[in-house]
Formats: sequence, structure tokens, C-alpha cells
Amino acid sequence: MKKYIHPIAAALCFGTFVLVAPTSSAQTKAAKLQAISQQLNLTPEQKAKVLPILADEGPKVQKIKNDNSLTKMQKMQQIKAIHQQTDPQMKAILSPAQYQKLQAIRQQAIRDAVQGRF
Repeated sequence: MKKYIHPIAAALCFGTFVLVAPTSSAQTKAAKLQAISQQLNLTPEQKAKVLPILADEGPKVQKIKNDNSLTKMQKMQQIKAIHQQTDPQMKAILSPAQYQKLQAIRQQAIRDAVQGRF
């Protein structure tokens, strides 16, 4: 008998992995965006608005994560600054629960960047 992983558990595990994995291709970027979309349980309308914002934000955050000339504190501050720029847009699109989940995802990404796990 085959064992199956619950779809939600699989999505969360996959989502966590892709958020911290290095971005090397357009396919990986698309997978990251899809994972975030699933974690936030976005409606099609929300997805159409949120994914372009995250797609624009991603390379900026990745560049900071990869910049070895920055201290951990500088990386954290710069990533937070990027998130603060898009926060008003995200807050207007997402429900309070979704926004709170996004904040948790972003906090984890910052912790991973500061600890060098990305």
C-alpha cells in the first residue's frame, strides 16, 4: 500500500524549502511564488495582484542575501526596508489572516538570511 503525504503538509514543507533555497532559474522563482500563493491561500484575484509584487521583491531580497560585504544587521535592515515598501500594497490586497501569515514568512526569510541559510 502506498503512503501519501497530506497535500497541505506537503505544500508547507515544499513552501518552506523553496523560500530558503537559492534562486537560480525562472522555474525556481515561479515555484517560490506558487508556494507562497498556496501558503497564503490566495484567491485568483489576489494572486493576480500579489504575485507581481513578490516577483519584483524577490530579486532585490536575493541580492541582499548574497551580498557578503553586508553584516547580518545590514542585511536584516535592508530586507525589512524592501518589505516596508510593499507592505501598504500587500495589506490592501490580503485579508488580516493572510497578511499575518505573510509577515511570518517574511520574518523567517529574514532570519534565514541573517543566519546564512538561503
